[in-house]
Amino acid sequence: MIFKGLESIVVELNSLNFEFQILALSSLIILSIGLLRVSTKFGIPSLLIFLTIGMLAGSDGILKIWFNDADLTRKVGSIALAFILFSGGLETDWVKVKPILGKGISLGTLGVLLTCLFVAVFAIFVMGFDPIIGFLLGAIVSSTDAAAVFNVLRTSNIGMRKGLTSLLELESGSNDPLAVLLTTSVLGFVGSTSPSWDTLAWTIFQQFSLGIILGLLLGYWIYRGMNRIKLDYEGLYPVLLSASVLFVYAATDLIGGNPFLAVYIAGIIIGNRSFVHKRSNVRFMDGIAWLMQIVMFLTLGLLVFPSKIPSVAALGIAFSVFLTVIARPAAVFLALTGFNVDWREKLLVSWVGLRGAAPIILATFPFAKQLPESEMIFHIVFFTVLTSLLLQGSTIPFAVRILGLEAALEQRASYPFEFENKDKSDTQLLEYIVPYGSASVGKFVYELDFPENSLITLIYRGDSHLVPTGKTKMEDGDVLLVLTPEGAEGKIREILSRMGEKKEA
Repeated sequence: MIFKGLESIVVELNSLNFEFQILALSSLIILSIGLLRVSTKFGIPSLLIFLTIGMLAGSDGILKIWFNDADLTRKVGSIALAFILFSGGLETDWVKVKPILGKGISLGTLGVLLTCLFVAVFAIFVMGFDPIIGFLLGAIVSSTDAAAVFNVLRTSNIGMRKGLTSLLELESGSNDPLAVLLTTSVLGFVGSTSPSWDTLAWTIFQQFSLGIILGLLLGYWIYRGMNRIKLDYEGLYPVLLSASVLFVYAATDLIGGNPFLAVYIAGIIIGNRSFVHKRSNVRFMDGIAWLMQIVMFLTLGLLVFPSKIPSVAALGIAFSVFLTVIARPAAVFLALTGFNVDWREKLLVSWVGLRGAAPIILATFPFAKQLPESEMIFHIVFFTVLTSLLLQGSTIPFAVRILGLEAALEQRASYPFEFENKDKSDTQLLEYIVPYGSASVGKFVYELDFPENSLITLIYRGDSHLVPTGKTKMEDGDVLLVLTPEGAEGKIREILSRMGEKKEA
C-alpha cells in the first residue's frame, strides 16, 4: 500500500512543475547526507549509498522517477568530476607528492594502458566480444575513480604508511584523462576501416601536453588573481574560485587539451600557495565536491534500470573478477617495476583500484555513437562499479591491516581563526605535523631553533587547541600552525622531521 501511494505521488511529481522536481532532488540529497553516518558506522562506502538511493528512486525503483537522458548524465558527470578533481588538487600536499611523483605518473599512464590492454584481450578472446567493444570496455574501466578513491580514503578512518595515501590519490586524480582519451579514440574507430594510429598518438600527446601546460599557467594566474583582486564582499571569493574551475575546464577543452588533467593540476598549484581566505575557500570547495559526488551518483543511479542488470550478471561477474584479481594487479606490478615499492604495497595499491563514477560516465559515451551494444556496455560497467565499491571499498581498512601497512591517522585540523595574506606580504601561515619519533618530541618551543621571525601561533593536539608559550613541550602528532616568512618552510620541515631519541622530562 505504501509503495503504491508513493508511486501515485511520483506520477503526479513527474507531470507537475519545476518546483516539485526540485523538491524531489533536494529530498534525495538530504536523504543521502542523512545516511552518511550509517555508511561510516558500518564501513559501507558512501558513494554506494548515493547510487542505491538513485536506483531506488529511478524508473525501476520505488519512486519510479523516469530518467533516461545519457547525454545529460555525461555532461553533469563531467562537470562534477572537474570540481571533484580540483578539490582533490587543492588538498594535495606537493611536499608529500613529490617523492612519489614518478610512481604516480607510471600508474596513471602505463598502468591505464596495461589495464585497458589486459581487459580488452579478455573481453575479446574469453568473453567473445567484437574487438571494438572489447577495447571500448577496456578503455572505460582502465582508470581508478578519483571521487571513489578520495571519498573512501578520507572516510575510512585508517592511516597508511610510506605515502601510500598520497600515491593512491595522485594516481586516481591523474589517470582519468588517459581513460577518457582512450574511450573517445576507440569510439572514433567505430565504422572506420583504416584507423590512424599516428593520429591517435598525436592526440594523446596534444591532450596531455596542453592539459599540463594550461593547468600550470591558469592555476598560477588564478592564484595571482585571488591575491591581487580587492573584493568588498568576502563571499565573492568562493564564487570567483568556482567560476575559475569552470573556466579552466572549458578553455582547456576548447583549445584541445585534457580538461580533467588541467583542473587537477590547477588545483595543486593553487592549493600549495597562500592566497586570500584560503582556508574558507578550501572548505567551500570541499563542500562543493561533496555536493557534486552526491548529485553525480544520484543521477547515475537514476539512469540505471536494475531490472536489466540480472541479464548481464554472469558477464559482469566474470568481467569484475578478471579486472580486480588479474588485470589491475598485473598492471600495477608492471607499472611499478623499477621503483622502490615492496610486494605488499603493490598488492594494496592493486586492491584500492576502485571504479566509480568515471567509468559509468564513460559508459554513457557509446550512446552518443548510437552503438547497438551501448546499453549492454553501460550495465556491465555499472555492475562492475557496484562490485568494486561493495567488495573493495568496504574492505580497504581490513586490507591495510592484514598487509601490515597501517600507520597513525593524520589528523585534519580545524582552526578557530583565519590568516588573511595581504598583497606584497611574504608572510604565510603554514601547517606542520610533528612526526612520531621526531627528535623534536619532548622539547620546549624555545629549543626548536626555528628560523628567525617564525612563530608557532597554535598547536592542534587531539581535539583541543593550545596557544603555545616558550615552555610548551612538543608531543607526537602535534599539528603546528606556524606564521613564517617565505623561504623558511624547508628549514622548519627539516627540524621537525629529524628522527632521534626523545628528550626526557
